[in-house]
Amino acid sequence: MPQTKIYGYEAFIARERTLISDTLQACMVEALSYPPEKRFQRFIPLSVENFVHPGDRSEKYLVIEISLFEGRAIDTKKQLIRLIFQKLQAALAIDPNDIEIILYEVPRYNWGVRGVPGDELNLNYQVKV
Repeated sequence: MPQTKIYGYEAFIARERTLISDTLQACMVEALSYPPEKRFQRFIPLSVENFVHPGDRSEKYLVIEISLFEGRAIDTKKQLIRLIFQKLQAALAIDPNDIEIILYEVPRYNWGVRGVPGDELNLNYQVKV
């Protein structure tokens, strides 16, 4: 049940939110065999003065943090990262230098969902892919 935070310049996020969202979801579905209808994303638009970064990033610079249940293979996580770079570049002409991705793996028992710890959930998808 990946939870995604997308940080970027407020003007760029306001203009491209839907395409960014759809692109990230497509990556989750393809790489993680994740159900298409499950979308958990939070956009955090930042003003110029609140987004400090090296000067070689553009107005399209995004930091993408994905928290997910632990258990996926390293190759699966690498595929997700590669897909995000490829699909954002294809959909929005975002240079890979303008994309940073951080995956946070969380033990299921440390995640509370629908009133129970995550390790007690009946999921309609596989985590160990």
